[in-house]
Amino acid sequence: MAAGAQGPTAGEYITHHLEHLTNVKQGFIVDFSVINYDSIFIALVLGLLGVWILHRAAKNATSGVPGRFQAAVELLVEMVDGQAKANIHNAESRKFVAPLALTVFVWIFLMNAMDLLPVDLLPHLWGMAHEDPHHAYLRVVPTADLSTTFGLSLAVLALCLYYSVKIKGWGGWAHELVTAPFGTSKNPVFAVILGVINFVMQIIEYLAKTVSHGMRLFGNMYAGELVFMLIALMGGYAAMSFGGAMLGLGHVIAGTIWAIFHILVITLQAFIFMMLALIYLGQAHSHH
Repeated sequence: MAAGAQGPTAGEYITHHLEHLTNVKQGFIVDFSVINYDSIFIALVLGLLGVWILHRAAKNATSGVPGRFQAAVELLVEMVDGQAKANIHNAESRKFVAPLALTVFVWIFLMNAMDLLPVDLLPHLWGMAHEDPHHAYLRVVPTADLSTTFGLSLAVLALCLYYSVKIKGWGGWAHELVTAPFGTSKNPVFAVILGVINFVMQIIEYLAKTVSHGMRLFGNMYAGELVFMLIALMGGYAAMSFGGAMLGLGHVIAGTIWAIFHILVITLQAFIFMMLALIYLGQAHSHH
């Protein structure tokens, strides 16, 4: 199929949908000069939507028999509060961390849920505003962007460092960096050697937790996005091939099954990210 005559090939279609709306073309694997406008804008809009939903639930809450919306939000709040109490035993810290965890869960769920929209819907509407829609890039799932998930995991890391210092003090945290996990020794030489090893292990642990925290969410959502694109291609080829009816039927069945399954995925990934954040913050409160 010629790209110029009948439209893009399968590879060109997927490549186009994986391009971000950016300020400049990315030149390196790690290029901090690139700003993905689509991820930032959609994430901000969904963040405000999440805050509005929670604010509306709190504002309209009644002491009588709750409606479905209030009951759902109350169950969510109780679930998050229970997990916060299980991981963070400092009551003062929980006043900030528990609402933060709730906000993170709702925000990530909403960003993940953008994957349930038809693949071409928002990019097509965006392209209609341009003279050349084939070069109008727009990705609508912020959590399928590594910049977004790493930004979230780095924020969790910053909070972990903050609470490590706040709870243990600069001296206590510095002592932990050079004495955990292998302890220390009364012998000055061995103490220095163990201190260096412990410090290196602590830095590796911080880096590993941060990278895996962001990569887990990104990997799952990126893979889900690719599957939806492949299913969309089945529908596109259905009108142009001899077995179009079978492809069309497969497109509907596969899309329905994957969308239903993906509801579990987007919820589970939001829950896992929130839980890992609570676990890491709980570790920051613990003394080794």
